[in-house]
Amino acid sequence: MIAADRAALVLLAAGRSRRFGALDKLTVPYLGRPLGLHVVVALEVVPFHCRIAVVSDTALDLAARGYRVVANADPAAGLGRSLRLGVAAAASAGAEAVLIALADMPRVTATHIYRLLDRAEDASAIVASSDGVIPRPPALFGSRHFDELMALRGDVGARDLVRRGHHVIAPPAELIDIDTPSDLDRLNHG
Repeated sequence: MIAADRAALVLLAAGRSRRFGALDKLTVPYLGRPLGLHVVVALEVVPFHCRIAVVSDTALDLAARGYRVVANADPAAGLGRSLRLGVAAAASAGAEAVLIALADMPRVTATHIYRLLDRAEDASAIVASSDGVIPRPPALFGSRHFDELMALRGDVGARDLVRRGHHVIAPPAELIDIDTPSDLDRLNHG
C-alpha cells in the first residue's frame, strides 16, 4: 500500500473543453457548486503529500483550496503536456507516487481513492479505475513511472500505462466524466 501522505494529487483542469462550448466548464453550477470543485471537495479528507492543479483558462480558484497551481500555457499540445507538468511538479515536491484525477469527474469519492492507494504496492504500481470494462482515471502511478509519464506527448495521455496496470472497479456512475452540456444535463436529470 502507498500511503496518501506519500502521494501527490495531480488534478488535471487544463482541457480546452471544446465539446462543452464557450463556457468555462469547470465553473458551471452542478448541485450548488462549480462542477470542477466537486472532486476537490470530495478529496479534501485525503491527506496527500501535496496537491497540484494543472490549469489553463479557468476562473476556478484552486490555490484557495490548497493546490499548487501549475499553468499549462499550451493546452492545445494535448493531455500529455498537462501530465508532464503535473508529474514534474509532484516529483520536485518529493512525492513517491501521483494520483491523477480529472476536474470534470464530479462523482469521484475519497473511498474510491483509498481503494486505489490500498492496491498500490510500491514504486512500480499502476492502479487505475474501471467501470468493469474500460480502465480510466483516477489512476495512481508509482515513482518508477514518472519518467514515462513525463515523456508523454499528444492527447493519448497515459492510456497504454493504464491498460497494463491493476484495475479497481467502481460503479459507472462514480466515474462519469462531463464532456458536453448534454452529459451535465443527463447527470442533473438522470
